[in-house]
Amino acid sequence: MDGCDGYGGYDGETLRAVVRVCEGASPAEVLDGASAQAWVDFDAGVRNLDDRPWLLPRPPEEPVRPARTLLDRLRGTAPSRTAHRPPPPPPPAIALCHADGRIREAALEEARTAPELRPLLVVRCSDWAGPVRERARVLLAELPGSALLPLAELILLLSRRTRGGFARSLLERALREGPAVDVVALMAHQDRATYRLAYRIAVERGLLTPAELATTAATCGDVTLQDLCAEAAVATLTATDGEAGQAAVLGRLLTARAARVRSAGVTALRRAGRHGEAEPFLADRSAVVRACARYVLRQGGIDPLPLYRSLCAEPAAHPGAAAGLGECGERATDAGTLWALVEHPLPAVRVYAITGLRALEAVVRERLTSALDDPSPAVVRAATRALLPEAAGIPETLLRERTAPGRPRAVRVAAERLLRAAGRGAA
Repeated sequence: MDGCDGYGGYDGETLRAVVRVCEGASPAEVLDGASAQAWVDFDAGVRNLDDRPWLLPRPPEEPVRPARTLLDRLRGTAPSRTAHRPPPPPPPAIALCHADGRIREAALEEARTAPELRPLLVVRCSDWAGPVRERARVLLAELPGSALLPLAELILLLSRRTRGGFARSLLERALREGPAVDVVALMAHQDRATYRLAYRIAVERGLLTPAELATTAATCGDVTLQDLCAEAAVATLTATDGEAGQAAVLGRLLTARAARVRSAGVTALRRAGRHGEAEPFLADRSAVVRACARYVLRQGGIDPLPLYRSLCAEPAAHPGAAAGLGECGERATDAGTLWALVEHPLPAVRVYAITGLRALEAVVRERLTSALDDPSPAVVRAATRALLPEAAGIPETLLRERTAPGRPRAVRVAAERLLRAAGRGAA
């Protein structure tokens, strides 16, 4: 759709489509390959034309009304005209969207045998008029399940309406009871709601192997699918054949880019009895993954704290270990280690060390304020987060100096945040 196009705020492309159908074009010709939203807009566009009769085509047999001449006006007579003929009935697609519910209901019979009108049949299943809605539902229920698949995107879009659940129920039943190939086909659909539904039913029906589930979780960018497929892969992990199968599934989950998928893989190590393999994830960049790794190790009888202290002896190789040490360490024993790492030459180590100090509740305002001038923006942001609870104690002049235009952007933003947190407002 190309947005408003001079028709009083309505979508110009939609109204052009309606006019073309009124002129005799078929919906398949006008809306072929159109989105589900385009059909919903078409339905509303037909009724919008009631306020724009000049857009409707004039039937060829209807003569143009002649204008009154000067002589007609002087004589007080009207121009001659031919007998008025009733307008022809609207095309079925227009009748299915008509403002009069009786016309919509009568047009439903056309949709029984015309596949190109089925999208409008789905629209009428959520109609506000009860007789129209009930008749449309009867006709839609008579269709074979395979006929609903091309309508899946529209059905799911309309299911958001108050009366839109009926068609969705038919679609879900068709996917649950129909051939597996239909479900697999919808898994590749470009519409998000459609492929999510297909994947959910595929998981319920067990149509995907643990390896396929793990691969989907690791490679897709949809967080809902990541959770669905990762959890399903873990749930079926014990059913995989042999150590090789387990290793393949776990390896795919553990190497995923998304932290939510890695955390599912780390948790699955406990179910597989491979507790020790969680140790490398103690220094993961994600706090959730680190927490899962500590949980799995403890379930296997391994204390993660000594491991963290050992990892922090080589911080360049394991930057995230500093954050993990703060999350499970002891303030009296481990705060000194973290403060030393705040001065480490590697920015990643400094960031995680500050994060660890926050978790350990060992932040000292006077010692950390200098990190606001760190050359690494990531370190400046970490220091800002740590100092926010202590913002009122930072000298205002120190922060005002760092809002000067010549300062790096990260420093200026940090100073302004701290000023606001202290209730002083930015300059």
